[in-house]
Parts: sequence; structure tokens; C-alpha cells
Amino acid sequence: MLGYRFTKYIPPQMKEAADFDRLLNIFMQLLTMTSGDVSEALQWLNNLDQQYNLTSDEYGIGDFIEDLKKKGYIKEEEGQGGNMMMTAKSEISIRRSALEEVFGKLKRSRSGDHHTNYSGRGDERGTDRRAFQFGDGLENISMTDSLRNAQINHGIGDFTLLENDLEVVESEFKAQTSTVLMIDISHSMILYGEDRITPAKKVAMALAELITTRYPKDTLDIIVFGNDAWQIQIKDLPYLEVGPYHTNTIAGLELAMDILRRRKNQNKQIFMITDGKPTCMKQGIRYYKNSFGLDRKILNKTLNLAVQCRKLKIPVTTFMIASDPYLQDFVREFTKTNNGKAYYSNLENLGSFIFEDYQRNRRKNV
Repeated sequence: MLGYRFTKYIPPQMKEAADFDRLLNIFMQLLTMTSGDVSEALQWLNNLDQQYNLTSDEYGIGDFIEDLKKKGYIKEEEGQGGNMMMTAKSEISIRRSALEEVFGKLKRSRSGDHHTNYSGRGDERGTDRRAFQFGDGLENISMTDSLRNAQINHGIGDFTLLENDLEVVESEFKAQTSTVLMIDISHSMILYGEDRITPAKKVAMALAELITTRYPKDTLDIIVFGNDAWQIQIKDLPYLEVGPYHTNTIAGLELAMDILRRRKNQNKQIFMITDGKPTCMKQGIRYYKNSFGLDRKILNKTLNLAVQCRKLKIPVTTFMIASDPYLQDFVREFTKTNNGKAYYSNLENLGSFIFEDYQRNRRKNV
């Protein structure tokens, strides 16, 4: 008798692949912490291996490094004596890893724009019908419903189609949002034995990956601010480092407002991640600095910019990753002046706060 004989399926051994994926996840975390320094990250990985036995006799760190090269995650720098550097593939992998880590519990949704509660002349056809109005596009006319109305209103014998017979398919309006993310890179972000810049970078990378993949019509601009403020690209985030800087919040807000003025979207917002008070401002070609408490001169200028943002309908949401009472008092005053929002966040829930606020603000139609 012909037939099939079934036996227990034994999957092929994929130990090396599993070892590589496990080490790759750790390596990507280390790259974020070392600001993209491959050599330092590999040194840390070696130290972790000695302490926690991450590898085995069959697959060692040397094998992992060779696989990183073969798979295109790292490459040798040209003319740098064989030093290793990250590739674009690593940068993308770090952003995706950050997205999974920070926003991993999000429900998957269709890639596109933000739905609002408003209907109108949007770019997606809905299910509702309404009477034709002057100015409606011909492409939105429901021919089936319009012909049926004509037959009901005028009979079948002498077919007549008038304006009152026409029905239009209502289209759904979708909001677009322009967001500027400000990241504090002053020296205090690594002081007091706490690494605050790495979580800030992870959240920025996760938010960038979220917006570019799920809300492609939104815009995200990223600003870092220390003594000065300047714009960086998404691909620069893994390499971001804290400098010997004071905190020039004024320069950051001025640059953010300048960027948002050029954006055509009606919905605009600023997210600011910081751990301290403004301690610096520029006067002509020199810097005015004061690290001892809140300087009234700097504070008043900062609050004036908060008022300007409010008048331009640009809410500022501040994510404060410090618990000092007098610093929180400054954030409260700034938030009240801007009519924005503030979260007093620890490093663990920073990402969930930012996503929650982004979800809420993107539905606002100004």
C-alpha cells in the first residue's frame, strides 16, 4: 500500500545563528552607550564575556567579529590603521532595536497618517454620503447613489440627472504633525553617576523610527543643545555624545521655532528632554553663563520664548529627568507660561511618556 510515513520533525541546529543574534543585541546596546565607537564596544563585550560567559568553545568573540564583517554591520576605516566603524546597516539596526525596546508593546497599525475626528476634503474615501455642494471634486461623486436618486426623483422613462440628485462620498481628513525633538547634551547628562544621555538617545531613535515608518507624512527634526544649539540628522543619533557644555535652552527653542516656521503643517509641537535648568545664553559673540541656581536674566529670556511659542500655537512638552524640587519649579513655570505640558520622568518610563504624548497631540487639529 502506497502512502506517507510521518516521523518526528527535528529542526536543524542553528546554534551559531542563535549565538550571533544574542551577541548582536548586546553589541547594539553597547554601540549606543559608546556613541558608535566600535572598538570600545567590542572591548566592553569582551569584558562582559569574561564575567558572564557569553560565548562558548564553539563560537567565540572572534567568530562574532568575523560575522559582523561578513553581514555588513562593521567595516574597516579607510587609512585608519584597521580601525573598525559602523555601517548604515548598523545604524538602521540600532534604531529598530530602540523602537522595539521603547515602543515594543505598541499595536501594529497601517502605515500612514494620523486619523482625526474631522471629515472633509481629505485623501482617503470614507463610507458616509452627503449631498453635493459647490466646490466638491468630481472624483468624490458616488455615481451609483446619484443615478439611483435620479431614477427615484424623475422616473426611468425620461432620464434626468440634476444637481440635487448628486451624492458625494465623504472623505476622511488626516492630520499631519511637525515635531521638533530637543535633546540636552550638557555635561550634567552624565554627572552624578547616572547615564542620562543613552536613554535620551534611545527614545529619540525610537521616535524617529516610529514616525518614518508609521507616519511618513509627519516630519521630525532633531536638535541638540549645549552652549549652542544645532540640528542633527537621524543617522547621527547613535554617535551623539555629551560635551563640556552649559545648558542654552534659549538657543534650542529659537532654532526649534525657526524650523517649525518653515513647516507647512498646521499641527506643530516641541518635545524637550532635559535634566537641568537653563544656565547659558549668547550675547553677541560672548556667552553669558551662571551655573549657580536660576539666573533671573536667563530665566526671563527663556520664559519670553515660551510666550512666543504659545502665540504661534506651538506647545512645548518638557520631559524632565531630574527630581530636584527647584528644577521642577522652573519647569512648572515654563509650562504654565507656554500652556504646554510637563512630565517628571525617570529614565525607565521616558519612552512611554513621549509616545503617549505624541499619540495625543497628533490628533489635535488647529
